[in-house]
Amino acid sequence: MKDLQKYCKIAVVQAAPVLFDKTACVEKAVSLIKECAANKAELIVFPELFIPGYPYGMTFGFTVGSRNADGRKDWQRYYDNSIVVPGPETDVLAQAAKEAKAWISIGVSERDAVTATLYNTNLFISSEGEITVHRKLKPTGSERVVWGDADKDYFPVAETPWGSMGSMICWESYMPLARAALYQKGITLYISPNTNDNDEWQSTIKHIAIEGHCYFINCDMFFTKDTYPADLATYAEIDKLPDIVCRGGSCIVDPYGHYLTEPVWDKEAIIYAELDMEKVSASRMEFDVCGHYARPDVLKLTVEDK
Repeated sequence: MKDLQKYCKIAVVQAAPVLFDKTACVEKAVSLIKECAANKAELIVFPELFIPGYPYGMTFGFTVGSRNADGRKDWQRYYDNSIVVPGPETDVLAQAAKEAKAWISIGVSERDAVTATLYNTNLFISSEGEITVHRKLKPTGSERVVWGDADKDYFPVAETPWGSMGSMICWESYMPLARAALYQKGITLYISPNTNDNDEWQSTIKHIAIEGHCYFINCDMFFTKDTYPADLATYAEIDKLPDIVCRGGSCIVDPYGHYLTEPVWDKEAIIYAELDMEKVSASRMEFDVCGHYARPDVLKLTVEDK
């Protein structure tokens, strides 16, 4: 491994988006970046689809073999509030990163610049404003009627002062070979933007941290039913949701599989911590998943990366 900066001051932002409003989401993100920077954060992590939010509970009128007009109206609204990368919104975020002198990770609904396809995307923005793009490989369940499969940017990593940083979006982390593809790139920071507030997920993230002997940054959303616009054409679907739609659970797990910070539930919060990056190499003394504990003569992973 290359020499790493010894410590990383991180801020994990568990916050509600302004659903269906990309401009307001960007404004909120910039405000939160400034707050984190004032607290000397060097790496600031936002949840999955922070721009323009995760439309939990919505069907967009899809049933097997048919659609409906109201669902199409809401999808068009979500499409209009998804962003092209790079574009005006990423310009604003890049400028905020430069002013904060911090690295940013943020989830967005990305609109393809050529086709009308949307992608569930995570962006790394360096402290110099450079952007690394990761599109979700396989949207989960009914997400597939909103976002397409990644067609590029499968397993990018960003070279940070604290080592190689990669991301898996929500249930991508349940794909063992996808995890291995990141481990092969030597990641020290595993960024997990997600909307996964079930108890079982906490067991998963501890396992991944110790499997990869890396820091697992679990950044979940907190949002409530009143976050949705009241004038959605299919608001009757929202009316059936509980008051708290996603209860969070953001936390940080160290390379030994232990909580560095405990999960935070049922509120917006910014979790601050100092990551001791020497723990990564120290933890790999007896287990280095793609190093001395690998058997490339027996097992090989072939990745069709783009």
